[in-house]
Amino acid sequence: MSPSSPPRDVVKNRWLGFLIWQSIASAAVRLPSSLLLRYGASSSSPAALLFSFIAFHLSLLLLSLGLFLVATPHPEPSSSLPELAAFVLRASFRFLFGGSSRSSFTADSTRRAWRALASAFFLLICVVAGFLSVLAVCGSSTVVDRDSLVGVGFRGLVFGLVYGLHYVYRKRWILNFPIIQRPLFYRFKIALLSSVRRAVKLSVQAYVCSVIVMLFLPDQFKSKHKTGKLIIQQLQFFIGTIIVSICWEMSHHLLQVVHTKRCIFAPPKGSAAADTNLSEHLLEILEQSNPRSLIQYLAYLDLCIVSENNVESWRRAAFFEENGETYQRVINGCLKPLEQLTVRLAEGVEGFSMDKSDFLSKQLNLPSDFRMGSKLHEAFNDFQILSWCARCLGALTARSHFEDRYGVAQLTGCNKAVVFTLLSCLLAVEACLGKKTIAQPAQLFSPAGIRWVTSNTGKRDEAPSTTHKKRDTALLGKAYAMADVLRTSVYQIVSGFETDMQANAKASVLEKNWISEGKPLYGTREMLVQKLHLFLDYRAV
Repeated sequence: MSPSSPPRDVVKNRWLGFLIWQSIASAAVRLPSSLLLRYGASSSSPAALLFSFIAFHLSLLLLSLGLFLVATPHPEPSSSLPELAAFVLRASFRFLFGGSSRSSFTADSTRRAWRALASAFFLLICVVAGFLSVLAVCGSSTVVDRDSLVGVGFRGLVFGLVYGLHYVYRKRWILNFPIIQRPLFYRFKIALLSSVRRAVKLSVQAYVCSVIVMLFLPDQFKSKHKTGKLIIQQLQFFIGTIIVSICWEMSHHLLQVVHTKRCIFAPPKGSAAADTNLSEHLLEILEQSNPRSLIQYLAYLDLCIVSENNVESWRRAAFFEENGETYQRVINGCLKPLEQLTVRLAEGVEGFSMDKSDFLSKQLNLPSDFRMGSKLHEAFNDFQILSWCARCLGALTARSHFEDRYGVAQLTGCNKAVVFTLLSCLLAVEACLGKKTIAQPAQLFSPAGIRWVTSNTGKRDEAPSTTHKKRDTALLGKAYAMADVLRTSVYQIVSGFETDMQANAKASVLEKNWISEGKPLYGTREMLVQKLHLFLDYRAV
């Protein structure tokens, strides 16, 4: 991609590529299956074939429109039905009678309402697309007679509704970036079997639901064939729904493959732009793109790959330029999401704190507790970007020990800021997991930096954490994964600077050289120093 191309072109080109590959893949499934369904029957009229072709591809376009509305790399929460109804009523009242108060339209409530409306529109589009696609595949004169054509279309509505509900309920609209980037064809091939399995399962569910619904339809919409022909008709309809479901599953998988492919935000090596502003385009996207947008996710993915791998070491070398401005912008772009996570976790954990005398009453899970629990869940919604940021910080800081020719990482204070933020964020995540970190007095460390074993000085009546009160599997899974990423990043830094840190620890200047001044976003400076000593002794778990 050329550095002069605007970011919106990246997403637009990926959607165009998705539409092209969707048409090719669906045609590869549709044409052989249509011959199978029409085998041994009289040939259809040209008008019926044209209608089938137009209706089928129109249904795919509608499905693509629905995917465009709901697909996002960020797992955004949506409003419930009562919340959505209240939001619509407030918006209607304000539109009809005016008013300048914005207290009822917070950014969070508006975002949740739009997500709920997008899901509702997606369900509506799936219903219409299911009607057209099933009618196109099963609605020819060789499969059903004209009297039951409406019934077939109605069963297509049921199929679209079942598929849409499954897609929204399972949150399959979230774009999942793979850990290892592979070629497009290979990624598409390895998931074909699972896509076919899921398509057959959804077809069975939709078929059963449609049979139940057909029992309540008027008689004129039901088939009047004899038993033998009725069985053949039902079999043909079931095969047709499997074909449609496979095409839709392939569209979903193509969406994941095309949109989560890595995008290189740099000019070609050796070009004139590579000698002048090699990292400018990447930094502009990191700093100016909309938060949680697909283009921002792609930029962080590109930065993470450049930071950790040696394939494009020439791009990483451009970060360590002499004035240090580029390196500071890269580090600040990665520190900001982790700082936001630390603040949100601190607010959520403190919201759950309680006294021993008030513990039993808090067990009733008041609405405020649910709001605090939702805050903790939403704090980890950006897990993909958060993990990339932590990995970038660990890799760049460790590599600066050997690749930073001008010492900009140390002179600009970025190394101290990185360790300071990573340790503070790790303490907040561990507090969310229920792990208590108590700063030990300075006298408990020997001159050589060995920590003496002492009895636990914590109080028995300390506030239990949220994980002790209610074991939330989803929250624990995200928190444990984030804690592992943060520990790995800190260990990467400690391994790269082990000799220097050991010397600083012996000279009692470890805190001065590796932890920034000021109050941490979570915890205290004593806790950060204690945690850093544990990492230096390789005992932080």
